[in-house]
Amino acid sequence: MSEKKKILIVDDSGYMRQVIRRHLEAKGFEIVGEASDGTQVVAMAESLKPDLITMDLSMKSLGGIEATKLVKQAMPDAKIIVVSALGESRFIKEAVSAGAHDFIIKPFTEERLLSSVLSALKMN
Repeated sequence: MSEKKKILIVDDSGYMRQVIRRHLEAKGFEIVGEASDGTQVVAMAESLKPDLITMDLSMKSLGGIEATKLVKQAMPDAKIIVVSALGESRFIKEAVSAGAHDFIIKPFTEERLLSSVLSALKMN
């Protein structure tokens, strides 16, 4: 990888943001920001211009489905991977129709996270 790919991590759990950060930084990705709420995501995405966003679904004021829709409206080429414990098929369908590239169910393996990120970034 010549230029480090930039990733924005969105999750209301500080622990989960740390886990995702650790896995991705270990593989050479640059974490350009973290958000704990969907309301922060659009502004952060527009200013940080990440190559990829990991998006939790259940957050306090604005959930991941709505945040994904808003990011995709503002930045149609944004790559978003939903990472959520809400693994029911209706959530997966909603996330994908909102524009998510993939849906990872928590708890996940490092391999699952990396293969999804590499696929979204067309690096595999």
